[in-house]
Amino acid sequence: MANDVVIYTVIHQPKRPKLPAQPIPKDASPQEMEGIIFDSAVNRYYFDKVSRTCYYPASDLFNGLVESGFKLSLGFSVSFLKQAEEWDVELLNRFKTLVRRENVELVCVEPYHSFIFYLDIDMFIERMKWGRDYLQNLFGKEISVTDTTEMFMSNDVYYALNSIGFAGALMEGQGWQLGSNLRQPTYLYHQNRDMVLLARHRPLSDDVGYRFSDRTWDGYPLYADDYAQWLRDAEGDFVLIGWDFETFGEHHYVDSGIFEFMMRLPYELDRRGVGFLLTSEVIKKYSENRRELTLPAEPSTWAGSGGMDFFLGNSAQSAIFQLMHAAYNIAKLSENPDLLDIASWLAQSDNLHLIQWFGKSGPEANVSAYFTPRQWWDLGDNRIIWELQQIYKNFIQACIKNW
Repeated sequence: MANDVVIYTVIHQPKRPKLPAQPIPKDASPQEMEGIIFDSAVNRYYFDKVSRTCYYPASDLFNGLVESGFKLSLGFSVSFLKQAEEWDVELLNRFKTLVRRENVELVCVEPYHSFIFYLDIDMFIERMKWGRDYLQNLFGKEISVTDTTEMFMSNDVYYALNSIGFAGALMEGQGWQLGSNLRQPTYLYHQNRDMVLLARHRPLSDDVGYRFSDRTWDGYPLYADDYAQWLRDAEGDFVLIGWDFETFGEHHYVDSGIFEFMMRLPYELDRRGVGFLLTSEVIKKYSENRRELTLPAEPSTWAGSGGMDFFLGNSAQSAIFQLMHAAYNIAKLSENPDLLDIASWLAQSDNLHLIQWFGKSGPEANVSAYFTPRQWWDLGDNRIIWELQQIYKNFIQACIKNW
């Protein structure tokens, strides 16, 4: 039975492109290009919306919980933090207050939530170092554990993260991702290096993250005492639970009971002898029991079914992914850091996530459609894809003209 539980949440807001695509004048500066390519009004709309429903009430929830022994490992994308710095300093200060708590630990994530590791592994290493420094300087806390983007993990990413001194990294914990269905996500793993892997327990995470307010689920309604018992009954050393921070108030509204559930959970876990640990604490406690793992050839994520099909599973995503490559490469060849920064924004995983629905149906397509900006839908399915491709093509041509 598991003796400890690790709660990890990640906060991210993307920098959404502006549709329909706008032409970029020949003499436009990189700063002017940025204003043409990205939709500040739409980004502000969603930032404010999620702040009302989630960020303010959920930060208050967790500030209260950590005062009574609850422990929280928390990741921020720099994409979110830059928006908070520009639009809501009060909210940013609330998160600073939360992070200052002794029972809260910072986890580094890829700064823009991008797929830069697929484009340039050396740049990925530099960006992860920059992202770690950004968080440490902003919040005044050291970081030893990292997430990536959507818990992406592969051989090259593992070795890249190990090379810059992270003690641990998070990954998804399905059987095929752990190399065998006999392996449980409730142990520490490593791949012939010092850095350990902490595997997210997918079923127990998704019971809350996705299914909590689903009235068709056979576990509905989920009560804290039942969930605490499921955590206790898990085989292994510890259970890592991974959620989007937006689970609280945005994915599951306040009237779903999600806040009351979380307030009750620490009491129910304590009754069953289950303690809370931070990600770094679980590494210290269980490192001697870590197990060797050979990562599978296929990269894993926590999105969809756990592979890259959620991001690269249809023709529209494949086309955008190729354009991401081209945009990044031409920006890098220009040796203009401002153009390279725009290309890095354009490599955000969200630009693939938001079109997963194209040509598909079912739960995963519904999740993707939920996150697609409602302002885009007036264009229609095919026009959304065409205009999104045009964003990249316009940027590539602008880079060539500037070069």
